[in-house]
Amino acid sequence: MQFPESWLREFCDPPLSTAELCDTLTMAGMEVEEARPAAPPFSGVVVAEVLEVAQHPNADKLKVCRVDAGTGSALTIVCGAPNVRAGVKVPCALIGAELPPGDNGKPFTIARGMLRGVESAGMLCSARELKLSDDHGGLLILDAKAEVGRNLRDALSLDDTLLTLKLTPNLGHCLSVYGIARELAALTGAPLRTPTFPPAPVAHDERMRVKVEAADLCGRFSGRIIRNVDTRAATPAWMVDRLARCGQRSVTALVDISNYVMFEYGRPSHIFDRDKIHGGLHVRWGRAGESLKLLNGNTIELDGEVGVIADDLAVESLAGIMGGDATAVSDETRNVYVEAAFWWPEAVAGRSRRYNFSTDAGHRFERGVDPALTVEHIEHITRLILEICGGEAGPIDDQVTALPERNPVTLRVARAAKVIGMPVTQADCAGVMQRLGLTYTSEPGRISVTPPSWRFDLQIEEDLIEEVIRIIGYPKLPDTPPLATLAARARSESARGADAVRQRLAGLDYLETINFSFVDERWETELAGNAAPIRVLNPIASQHAVMRSTLFGSLIGALRYNLARKATRVRVFEVGRVFLRDPQAGDGAVSVAGVDQPLRIAGLAYGSADAQQWGAKERGVDFYDIKGDVEALLAPLQARFVAAEHPALHPGRCARIELNGRTVGHVGELQPKWRLAYELPAAPVLFELDLAALLERPLPVYATIPRHQAAWRDIAVIAGEAVTHDALMDAIGAAEAGGLIRSAHLFDVYKPPKPTADIGAGERSLAVRLELLDADATLTDERIDAEVARVLTVLRLRLGVRLRA
Repeated sequence: MQFPESWLREFCDPPLSTAELCDTLTMAGMEVEEARPAAPPFSGVVVAEVLEVAQHPNADKLKVCRVDAGTGSALTIVCGAPNVRAGVKVPCALIGAELPPGDNGKPFTIARGMLRGVESAGMLCSARELKLSDDHGGLLILDAKAEVGRNLRDALSLDDTLLTLKLTPNLGHCLSVYGIARELAALTGAPLRTPTFPPAPVAHDERMRVKVEAADLCGRFSGRIIRNVDTRAATPAWMVDRLARCGQRSVTALVDISNYVMFEYGRPSHIFDRDKIHGGLHVRWGRAGESLKLLNGNTIELDGEVGVIADDLAVESLAGIMGGDATAVSDETRNVYVEAAFWWPEAVAGRSRRYNFSTDAGHRFERGVDPALTVEHIEHITRLILEICGGEAGPIDDQVTALPERNPVTLRVARAAKVIGMPVTQADCAGVMQRLGLTYTSEPGRISVTPPSWRFDLQIEEDLIEEVIRIIGYPKLPDTPPLATLAARARSESARGADAVRQRLAGLDYLETINFSFVDERWETELAGNAAPIRVLNPIASQHAVMRSTLFGSLIGALRYNLARKATRVRVFEVGRVFLRDPQAGDGAVSVAGVDQPLRIAGLAYGSADAQQWGAKERGVDFYDIKGDVEALLAPLQARFVAAEHPALHPGRCARIELNGRTVGHVGELQPKWRLAYELPAAPVLFELDLAALLERPLPVYATIPRHQAAWRDIAVIAGEAVTHDALMDAIGAAEAGGLIRSAHLFDVYKPPKPTADIGAGERSLAVRLELLDADATLTDERIDAEVARVLTVLRLRLGVRLRA
């Protein structure tokens, strides 16, 4: 929120410098993000009146002007501005004046000079030359009442400071100059100028027929008709200037008045063209199939979740957010209807984001606008309209349906002292409530506060405790070091930390990414096969509408981002939560009922298998490269990779990762159709694992060193193509029980180009190296041969293989 310091001091003027004022606001929770001068430094510029204008004798585009600058005699100044004319008052830089620095950073000094043979004793200035705005269409025309000869900085109050405040959502009552002044008065004890709103004279008795059909949308609706308004009237310079210093450009007098009151008192309002309203107004929820063309030119589709103001024929306004184009005021408007209402914050919150825009009105109504002063503020708007645009005011129609309940909130003084961390007395707490203008009752050790109509943030005891220390002042908190017992929390040796996993992946040449947990619904449907993802109630964007149940979409998004920036090799990983529907999940400190939120780790590799180097021929990364990375990440745990299917992965190049018979993740190449759908030049290889499984570490177990040497035997068996590596190892593992086999390793697979005498069609040769060991006795050839024969028997019985001759 931006506003000029001078406007704030009109309501509350404490004896503080600008720097002290900014510090006071910031320390009270209203952070002053920026404080900058309203105008750059310049001197020697005064208000001047143009007396005569004559054509330059030697130049078609120049004029010779006689100017009264309050110096005692008229000055001759040559000017080329198209809007110079006799009788106007403009800024005049006298001889010796210094204008704002130019591109070279040095001030521009005005000197007496000759322009095409005519001496010029100064310079008439535009707003751009004074760096007050970017307007360079001509001279800056001043108010006709400006005093000739007066310093321009004084005449336009240019020695002002523009304050920009960064307000948190709970400070909706501070979204106005008066609201900030009210807080400043409580903080400093300086008097607050409380405004009065005398009623405007009523010149006719016409009322607008209004029916509030939705009390849960609108709690109070006030309005009045003003006839015979001159909508072409010019907005006064003082109002234009104040709006500009609030960052709001001038539009028309009626729009400017509405905006002015919003910045001044935080009251959004809307002005309808009375003659364009068909019948009466209906305040209700929208209906499916209705549409509305807004003042910004957008046409939106409505439904039952959006509040509207409609007439007897059509919807005319988006409640609390923006008016409609059909009833907008124009130069031809003569009769207007001024509306100010209280819209429930819950009925406005998130509605404008649905249509990808935001408004100052919606921003305020979402946080809560005082429902008690709608009539008073309409009187204020009416007075400004009558003063600037003329007209005849009618009676105010005020309908109250349901206002917020103001339930008392109790503050325990002892609790406040404990939370704040320093002693506070009951008198201290009561004094804070009194300075804030809060109604309260007091009893020993307790203060019961009834929040006023403008405070929507006082709901629990902690809110009052915050007010106490905020007004007393955070700088008064004692500098007491915390006293606590520090005890090291040693991690079990059977687990490692997530950072260790991150470091391991970084060592494997992966870079970590951090992504949003809410993602595009398309990712969930295509990459997770999730037809019913958990939806975000108020998504920040349409592509962030659901909670992710896999990390694959985020990694593919990161890949596309890097490919768009000409990256050729991408290896990234992410550690993050996924969100799965689970009826068994209960509520807890870090959990939500019905939603399981496990941590997972996922990685993606794209491009060449190795970084650019000369030692080996470049090749693309493949399934086995990433399988090796997963094995290194899991080590010393031994995982099984079982052929499987996954919605995101290639059906023939995908494996399920199992640990101790439990599925902990998947690895594979991206599904070809998704590679095309996401416009990827080549398919990346991805993996995703449960982080909990990665953190498990088996504890070391002591075992005696064998006293005898192991023996190795190689066997080659003929097996059908249906016999997989896992089946072969499982069968040998079954033979290990109670035997001498310590390990087995497949080291060769051979399939002849065409059937041979010993290897028939559909068969292949599998060579396995067996390690045999007896820890208690030396192995003999007889024992070894018997054990190998036992293994071959098991293989023949379980898999139907035979020994290769």
